[in-house]
Amino acid sequence: MAVAVAHTLEHGGSLVVEAGTGVGKTFAYLVPALLSGERVLLSTATKTLQDQLFARDIPDVLKALGLPLKLAMLKGRGSYLCQQRLELALQSTTLPDRQSVKSLAVVQKWSRTTSSGDLAEVPSLDERSQLIPLITSSRDNCLGSPCPHWRDCHVNQARREAMAADVVVINHHLFFADMAVRESGMAELLPTVRVVIFDEAHQLNETGIQFLGKQLGTAQLLDLARDVLTAGLQLARGLVDWQTVTGAFEKTIRDWRLVAGRQPANAKLRWNQAQPQGLDEQDWQQAMQDVNEAAIRLQSALESVIDAAPDFQRMHERLEEVTGLIGHFCGACATGSVRWLDVGAQLRCMEVPLDIADVVQNKLLDSQVLTVPDTKREPVALPRSWIFTSATLGTDETLSWFTEPCGLQNAQVLRVQSPFDFENQAWVYVPRLMVSPKDPEHSAQVGELSLQVARALGGRTLVLTTTTRALRAIGEQLQTAIGDSGELVILVQGQHPKRELMQRFRQAIEPGGCGTVLVATASFWEGFDVPGDALQAVVIDKLPFPPLNDPLVEARSQRLESQGRSSFNDYFLPDAAVSLKQGAGRLIRRESDRGALVVCDNRLVSTPYGRRLLAGLPPMKRLDQLPQLIRALESITRT
Repeated sequence: MAVAVAHTLEHGGSLVVEAGTGVGKTFAYLVPALLSGERVLLSTATKTLQDQLFARDIPDVLKALGLPLKLAMLKGRGSYLCQQRLELALQSTTLPDRQSVKSLAVVQKWSRTTSSGDLAEVPSLDERSQLIPLITSSRDNCLGSPCPHWRDCHVNQARREAMAADVVVINHHLFFADMAVRESGMAELLPTVRVVIFDEAHQLNETGIQFLGKQLGTAQLLDLARDVLTAGLQLARGLVDWQTVTGAFEKTIRDWRLVAGRQPANAKLRWNQAQPQGLDEQDWQQAMQDVNEAAIRLQSALESVIDAAPDFQRMHERLEEVTGLIGHFCGACATGSVRWLDVGAQLRCMEVPLDIADVVQNKLLDSQVLTVPDTKREPVALPRSWIFTSATLGTDETLSWFTEPCGLQNAQVLRVQSPFDFENQAWVYVPRLMVSPKDPEHSAQVGELSLQVARALGGRTLVLTTTTRALRAIGEQLQTAIGDSGELVILVQGQHPKRELMQRFRQAIEPGGCGTVLVATASFWEGFDVPGDALQAVVIDKLPFPPLNDPLVEARSQRLESQGRSSFNDYFLPDAAVSLKQGAGRLIRRESDRGALVVCDNRLVSTPYGRRLLAGLPPMKRLDQLPQLIRALESITRT
């Protein structure tokens, strides 16, 4: 892998590498990249890996190679404390809850000593805290150069450091956000970089489409109304009846939400006509028009005080963007995109492209970087080198699951197998007699089997679910079964911050710790790295196929069918295979690890496509009976 990366760095072009767990892919791309003498931009999918690369992996390699390169990390605005927003929050009398008040005091004290302003430095600050949007800036509410804290702004400082660095670590969200709005600092950085590396590249497509599309939500509009009210009362009290104008705007927003009525939890309404499916066209259009007119009236109010403070100018611009988005969503959906309405406590209008292929081919791969060679005065254009890597990128030799939606069909492809001895390190068990995943009793049976597995190991079990409904059902069942016995600790995603869940799970095997089971979904299917004895069983509730009722999934399927292809074979099956491999990949993280993968879906052994999915997993030893599984797990605890 390192040789292939070095070749691509020397000659330019694109390289896609699937590197199995244990290959050491981070070092395989870092060593040639750092030795190349080129400026390197490295993007990851998660802030966790971003922090790990910046604080540990890259410094280790630089030290080993004896290279004096300058390293910088750049995150999105929402990761950095905004001193202007902090001052407003300290003056506010309407903080969301008591915990926000406590957290604000902690952040205020920390703000006096931090040099980076990165909120990750505040371990007690929950990543779900309602305080974070109040003390960080966004593209919408940043005041720009008129801000009194512009010179010592943490976001600007991070951007300056990035521009001066030899190696810059970013994340996929930041990369695509800049492509969409040219505002994140990447606009100045990317043209100066010839080597771009995407780690955890399997998330590129889904991350990219969210930023390359358009969205407008009632929560976003209510935040804007709150910002106008707060700034108006603090900076221009008495000049405008702020309570009345913002109250009228809020009412139209809430009335707009009422048009959608009651819907199933997290409903996604198809939007192929003038209004989302199932809603009255006249009511929908009238509600949007009312919001638009209220936004225009609020703009007029701001115009009367626009010179009083830079805040008012920025809010006026935000309202212009709102009216533009309303106009867009009143028109037809863009070609090659899909539109839908998310309905929950709030509404969110969504329109995204089906993939990022066009953007990658037209804006990235053909781009070159201007350099000035030592022997010439005139700058010359050199081809960029693009490296895309992950542990799981597809099921076929061309890795088409990844390369096709990312527009990389012409890239060089390399597959490097894991060096682990899975046949002797791990078992896989599929309970043949378990009911179908569609059966209402399925989650209960998964919970019962998970409890047996956890008891055999004394905890050390990760239960991965494909839905939040299964997460709640299995989590509640396990917590009820254990009760106050103290036999095991049951951790359930959503009941504690993710950072705390990961830390408690990893520390469970330390002296004085208690056997622990973690029930999780979504983000824990990947990026959750627990090497060693803390994790020795992964239980997956069912095959992770994309949801049939999702408008984006439906649109992608229809496009494949219109091309004469099979949506099941070319989309659903490869997608499930990648997700299943990601979940299974939580189990064996180093050469001494041992454990069992339990997949509670008998389609894996009873259907032809299931057997294809099973064949795509690492070559673990098959177990056919529950007693075999329990004996195998108990043997781990004795060694």
